[in-house]
Amino acid sequence: MFPIRAFRPSHPKGRAVPRILVIDDQNHVRTAIVLALQAKGFDVVGAESGPLGLTKFEQSKFDVVIADLFMPGIDGVTLIKSLRKRNPGFPVIAMSGVLLGTSGRTALDHLPNIAELSDVIRLQKPFRPNDLLQAVAAALAAGALPAGATQAISQPQT
Repeated sequence: MFPIRAFRPSHPKGRAVPRILVIDDQNHVRTAIVLALQAKGFDVVGAESGPLGLTKFEQSKFDVVIADLFMPGIDGVTLIKSLRKRNPGFPVIAMSGVLLGTSGRTALDHLPNIAELSDVIRLQKPFRPNDLLQAVAAALAAGALPAGATQAISQPQT
C-alpha cells in the first residue's frame, strides 16, 4: 500500500512534521521504531514506561501514540484508556507479540471487543518497517477525520 521508499509523512494540524510518541519498555524495540520513523522524516519521542509516556503526552503535543500492550507499571490497555480520557478519539497504534495461551491469538485480537479501544490500530510484533509505516499512515488519517469516523480506516495487514 505504502512502499517504504515512496512514503512521505503527511502534515497534520498545520505542523511541519507529524510528531509520534513511542512507548515501549523494551529498549531495542523502542529504539528501532524511533530510528525507523526518524529516517522517514517523523519527529519521534520515546518513553520507556507507561507513566513516563503519559507524562510526555501531557507535556507536549503529539499526532500519534504507538504503545506496547505488555509493560510493567501501566499496561497498554490502561495506558490507552488514560490517553483517550485526556483526548477522546486520539489516534493510537497498539502493538504486541505476546501470545495468549495456545490459541495463537494475542491481546491485539481482543481490542475490538473493548468499546473505547475498537478503533485502535493494531500492529503485531514482530513487524516489518513497511507494516509500521502503514500503521502510522492509517493513524494519521484517522486523526484527520472527525471523531467517531475512525472505524472506516482499514487496519494494516500483519
